[in-house]
Amino acid sequence: MPLPVITVAQMREWESASWAAGRSEADVIRQVGRAVAERARALTSPSDRILILAGKGNNGADARAAAEHLADRRVEVLNITVPDADLPALDQALARKPALVVDGLFGIGLNRPLDVPWTRLIQRVNGARCRVLAVDVPSGLNADTGETYGAAIEAALTLTVGAPKHGLLLSGAWPFVGRLEVTGDVGLVPCPLRAELNWTLPEDFDGFPPARAAAAHKGSFGHLAILAGSLGYHGAAVLAARGAQRAQPGLITVLPHEAAYHPIAAQLQAVMVRPWEATVKLPGDFSALLIGPGLAAPDIPEEMKATTRRLWRDVLIPIVVDASALDWLPLDPTPRGAVRVITPHPGEAARLLKTTPARIQANRLAALRELSLRFGNTWVVLKGHQTLVGRNEGEVFVNPTGNPHMAQGGSGDVLAGFIAGLLAQPELQKDPLRTLRYAVWRHGHAADVLSGWAAGASRPARAGWVVEDLLTQLGD
Repeated sequence: MPLPVITVAQMREWESASWAAGRSEADVIRQVGRAVAERARALTSPSDRILILAGKGNNGADARAAAEHLADRRVEVLNITVPDADLPALDQALARKPALVVDGLFGIGLNRPLDVPWTRLIQRVNGARCRVLAVDVPSGLNADTGETYGAAIEAALTLTVGAPKHGLLLSGAWPFVGRLEVTGDVGLVPCPLRAELNWTLPEDFDGFPPARAAAAHKGSFGHLAILAGSLGYHGAAVLAARGAQRAQPGLITVLPHEAAYHPIAAQLQAVMVRPWEATVKLPGDFSALLIGPGLAAPDIPEEMKATTRRLWRDVLIPIVVDASALDWLPLDPTPRGAVRVITPHPGEAARLLKTTPARIQANRLAALRELSLRFGNTWVVLKGHQTLVGRNEGEVFVNPTGNPHMAQGGSGDVLAGFIAGLLAQPELQKDPLRTLRYAVWRHGHAADVLSGWAAGASRPARAGWVVEDLLTQLGD
């Protein structure tokens, strides 16, 4: 069941329904504390020092409840109620260089500007440059609007309770929220709310992709064509092909611009490679197409662009368009029921909508809806922090995985290939939204494992990992 992105008022409604159903507020606090402690333990090592900052409300109670589950850490709990009087104790605690600070000063109930003493105290925490785990919401941040009440804790990770709140997903809040995660079940009744914007959970993919039949053969899993690669940009085609291989379609053929044929063919073994020619009959026996990675050379033939427009308008098989080929798309209607996918990053989305990346980031949901409508109700994977997946109508999903170390050339090519490799498979074409969400989630999760963010990961973080490592992890 989708986990909705909700408002503070809806969170209060959910809590009230839980108390009315006989759930205990004290038990919920204990379970939140346990969840906070579990994440704090994953972010630290045995014997590390953890500083817990606890305010007067339930947020402080949640933070204090974490302490009893951190017996193998050196935990200091600092109850802060009068900021001026408590500031010296805070300075002393920060001087001891804690490996992690747990922020439980204010929760979603804060509804007024902070006075100077509180602002000074929060600035002191931020100035210490310690890694911060915020409980529910970074103290001082409005969970509905994403704006601060004069100052806010700059968290590395925010563990929000129950479901994400709207304001935590807004671009203005990102410097304070850091990585956003959700506690999961903490004893509240099942969420009774629905929303157009939803948070993806790992359990959404239980049993997906489905198990393969014992007697299946490569013809059972489709044949992907990749139009990618030009002079100076051959690596994008190679990465897209290898990303597609991780999805395990039956066959993959790369059709690069002729000038890039040799370096691409030399790097691929199981993938077939032949130069693109205007005489190539598409879709032929292909079950899906990916068009765009590495087609940025100035001498791309007009025939390739015209072919892209024809395929987009006319054929019934799934088509994924990425990178340079996004600029070739027509605004014409597409065949009813045909799967069409575009995968722009914010800069590309801004170019397609003739606006600025800042405006795209200010309202990513609206940008996704407009892109989808403009290009025939296409599915849109709007990449970036908290990648969105959806189209002009229906639910849109926020992807929680991924981290800033993915911001390197080739990451998007891998994702485009992985998406197309999945959509080439007839069984996975039946539910394109779930397939797209799975591809984005797994791509980001692979990066989280490499960077040490994945919960329960058995491997330490790898410093300086590159996109080729992402491909390896994606296949793990």
